Amino acid sequence: MRRTQANALLLVAALIWGTAFVAQQTGMRDVGPFMFTGARFLFGVVIVAPLAWWELRRLARTGVCLDARDLAAACLLGAVLFLGAAFQQIGVGGTTVSNAGFLTVLYVPIVPVATALLLRERLHWSVWPASFGCLAGTWMLGGGALSALSVGDLWVIASATFWAAHVMLVGRVAARKGAPIAVAMLQFLVCGLLGLVVGGATEAVSTDALVRALPSITYAGVLSVGLGFTLQVVAQRHTQAADAAILLSCETLFAALAGRFVLGESMSMEQMAGGALIFACVMAVQLLPLLRVRFEASAC
Repeated sequence: MRRTQANALLLVAALIWGTAFVAQQTGMRDVGPFMFTGARFLFGVVIVAPLAWWELRRLARTGVCLDARDLAAACLLGAVLFLGAAFQQIGVGGTTVSNAGFLTVLYVPIVPVATALLLRERLHWSVWPASFGCLAGTWMLGGGALSALSVGDLWVIASATFWAAHVMLVGRVAARKGAPIAVAMLQFLVCGLLGLVVGGATEAVSTDALVRALPSITYAGVLSVGLGFTLQVVAQRHTQAADAAILLSCETLFAALAGRFVLGESMSMEQMAGGALIFACVMAVQLLPLLRVRFEASAC
């Protein structure tokens, strides 16, 4: 696969993820956030399962198998994923798609800060100004006052902390046996089952409501969870990390565009500036360390 083709796939993945915020919001008209999350991720399991089966068979031929420790780690990932997805889903029901898209990516600067605090790893200098920039952007999204942020905004911000924890954990778990797709399927399964259990216990569910929400659940599950993840895994093997960082971050822009043109949402100039500031800071956190590595490599 050529680099341009891989980049095109990453852009498609970002488009799917960004527009999925619309499906997440419209689906909430008929079902609760936990049931939506559970059904969505179980749909994703169906899409990813054949690839996971192929991956496990390939590893088995080399004598590598997942053990109880791997399964336990995948269950932990699934629980963290469930918290991130469920909190985001609750938030999407109480804010705009545009805000949800921009606030979700706050996990990007949270990851290096948490890594430095918990694992004592050295931070790149760009993290601190980018983190403060994200705070300023959030303040602007709230119309110039953090107190003006909606309850939905706060739920999405809370979800970003779990997305950050998930990012910190998933790489280590997937790398243990070199089975990223199988690990993804297992965590999707755990997340989906948790959603159905919690939703069944706390939310009013009817067959008619599920049928009405089915198009939204299908889009968010089959395309966002199943296809989007698969495109990312395939494409990132054939392109540069800097390209992937830029293209996948476009998810936030696609979310804002989808909110505007599909749902008729509007943003003030201050809110648009806040979203742009968050996007710029997210890009800086991802790209500046890569540029430093590339510079050092060329100097050797």
